[in-house]
Amino acid sequence: MSRAERLLDLIQVLRRHRNPVSGRQLAEMLGVSLRTLYRDIASLQAQGAPVEGEPGLGYVLRPGYILPPLMFREEEIEALVLGMRWVAGRADTPLAAAADDALAKIAAVLPPDLRDRLDASTLMVGPAEAAPERVDLASLRGAIRSQHKVAIRYRDAGGAESERVVWPFALGFFERVRVVVAWCEARDDFRHFRTDRIETLALTGERYARSRHALLREWRTLQGIVP
Repeated sequence: MSRAERLLDLIQVLRRHRNPVSGRQLAEMLGVSLRTLYRDIASLQAQGAPVEGEPGLGYVLRPGYILPPLMFREEEIEALVLGMRWVAGRADTPLAAAADDALAKIAAVLPPDLRDRLDASTLMVGPAEAAPERVDLASLRGAIRSQHKVAIRYRDAGGAESERVVWPFALGFFERVRVVVAWCEARDDFRHFRTDRIETLALTGERYARSRHALLREWRTLQGIVP
């Protein structure tokens, strides 16, 4: 691994941690000596990277740091292309268009050789037939972002209809269906709603009482999901 690649890996490791990470932990993650790690930290700081900390206390990368030009390994390029193509083929129209736009923006700032690899990626996503939906997923995603309640009329697997006010905080994309994860006021508990079974959806404009991050953490704990 070249020194430049090692420095990029160090930045990526720091980006994944919000709290300070000890020099010894960083050295183990990167497979280098502690002396090399300290030298790399000093190099990044000298080049203007906002790495804060010191030996014995740990290191953290201040939020908002962007490293131009974007550099990716082969596997990272393949992951980007495959992920964007999956979204373009499986998500609602606005989100699919956003995936195409995001990939174009990434391509625009890549060095020429990496841009060529991006364009020439041979990883493909096969066709899929999603269950038809009556509701606007863009509006639903907007409600999740703004932490607003929505009123829905829902038909369960047995055909029974019910009206609910829910606090949507996550949206799961599966091969054929999409599932809203929400707190249901009627059941006073977490519930999952298939979007193709939602007959109507109305935005209430009313914020729900808890943050979506707190709801997501509690739901993950109950489901035994490690983030």
